[in-house]
Amino acid sequence: AVACEMDALASLPEREMRCGMGEMAKYHFIAREDLSALDLSARIARSVEIKARIVEADEREGGERALLNYGHTLAHALEIATDHSMAHGEAVAVGLVYAARLANVLGRIDGARVQRHLDVVGGAYELSTSMPVGLDHQALVTLMGRDKKVLSDGLTFVLDGPSGVEVVPGVSAEAALEA
Repeated sequence: AVACEMDALASLPEREMRCGMGEMAKYHFIAREDLSALDLSARIARSVEIKARIVEADEREGGERALLNYGHTLAHALEIATDHSMAHGEAVAVGLVYAARLANVLGRIDGARVQRHLDVVGGAYELSTSMPVGLDHQALVTLMGRDKKVLSDGLTFVLDGPSGVEVVPGVSAEAALEA
């Protein structure tokens, strides 16, 4: 069982709330459910249920649990590149939209699905979906290549597709830069 004291959320600074929302937004795409129609407490409860189901099914991180890293490949690179001035959940929000754009570049999803990511992350959660200005994109690709999920030659991402969100190895640096 998971206990969540909803009254504690009122004491959080706005930035911490944004960070939590960035993490929560990924569950819309992992579960392929429109969680934005739920009130905050129901949305949190559903996100916890989704995460618990995935962790229980894959306790040793051998498969499905990697899906919890949706949006995190770029997010971790952004955190390093900004010397952690970009908080984790803020970076995840940008990473979700980036992952959708990359999936589109690779032909895995169409423009309407990319727009859905923008609608959820930037609309329903009111989070920034833009890359910070002034970052070296090649340096970000290099940082993404150091991600713990790298499985083969090329980059490894968790990406949306026709069958839902899944781990996609072997993504070229060129595709990553294009996105």
